[in-house]
Amino acid sequence: MKRSFAAALFASLALSATAADWPQWRGPDRSGRSPDTGLLKQWPTGGPKLVWHFKDAGLGYAGYSVAGGRLFTMGLRNDQEFLLALDNQDGRELWAAPVGPKYPNDWGDGPRMTPTVDGDRVYAIAGQGLLVCAGTADGKIRWQKSLVADLGGKLQTWGYTESPLVAGERLFCTPGGAEGTMAALNKLTGEVLWRSKDLTDEAQYASPILIQHAGQPQLVQLVMKQFFGLNPATGAVLWKADFAGRVAVIPTPIFHAGHVYVTAGYGIGSKLVKLGPDHSVTVVYDNKVMKNHHGGVVLVGDHVYGYSDGPGWVCQNFLTGEEVWASKSLGKGATHYADGMLYCLDERTGEVALVEASPKGWNEKGRFKLSPLSEKRAPRGGIWPHPVVIGGRLYLRDQEHLFCFDVQGS
Repeated sequence: MKRSFAAALFASLALSATAADWPQWRGPDRSGRSPDTGLLKQWPTGGPKLVWHFKDAGLGYAGYSVAGGRLFTMGLRNDQEFLLALDNQDGRELWAAPVGPKYPNDWGDGPRMTPTVDGDRVYAIAGQGLLVCAGTADGKIRWQKSLVADLGGKLQTWGYTESPLVAGERLFCTPGGAEGTMAALNKLTGEVLWRSKDLTDEAQYASPILIQHAGQPQLVQLVMKQFFGLNPATGAVLWKADFAGRVAVIPTPIFHAGHVYVTAGYGIGSKLVKLGPDHSVTVVYDNKVMKNHHGGVVLVGDHVYGYSDGPGWVCQNFLTGEEVWASKSLGKGATHYADGMLYCLDERTGEVALVEASPKGWNEKGRFKLSPLSEKRAPRGGIWPHPVVIGGRLYLRDQEHLFCFDVQGS
């Protein structure tokens, strides 16, 4: 790897660590942890104050990124999917850019990813796999590529859900297929720079992360039967590990202290591997303590928190894999971390709980219920966009309803 390329990626990672915005899926470093401090540690009866409520976000399960005073998301209006920009202060729509035809699905139509913001550009993938680059100021499409028609990918059962990763001058994505599981594109033009030709797995539903290990950047991604690290300059495989996924694998991998952690639902569980300086891989554990479907998990200190199918909300020791505690105090859903607290969302009822992120047990500090909930949600669907806290505000969504709450402490 050329020194200049590695230095540029290291620099992009360093900037991400101090960014005040939430420019992409799971935040600046894709950890699901907000940098906010000084937040409410106890919610009043009825929950935090509502700042604004946008009622026309469209259908789908897209998340939201917040950057430069704007919130970016996606939604289905009639038979057209749109990339949307709102004023973050009051929730006014600033522009809507069409990005492809409707992705239909019995579990809910429409897009299901989170836009990635990089400077004056925002990147999004429509449900049927159209990757677009648009201007953040006006929504004008700069370039587009189909992950299927142009990059040889295959549309999976629940559509494309990946949120592309931008680092340095490159955009990384996972079209899947015989031409290579992953691809690197020039972020300014969409030109294909490499394909991971030694890997030809079909895409799944996870989003990649960029890590630093053994003195170099690595691109880490999870697919159905394996997870792996790639050289981001060339796409060459640095290491790979087996995974026993079935039906769908969705949660984003976690990297910490030289270890990579992955988890999946459908009875699969979690696996931790230790990476050696020579790209060797040692399995630390492979168990069923955390069977996370798609609500995601967060690492706080030495523990992983999230919903595990069966036992409920679980605290798991990251390095040993042992269950520390489990609770059924709230139904299945997604989680997010900010300022010592977990923000846990029940995907069926719309209840949101504030819980201490502690290995001592489930210690709830407030709860409220989203209202109104969507009447347009598919019968088999749920409230699946993850909570996000940034700038003292909590963002939640159920289909066309997008909510912003004030969670800043006094």
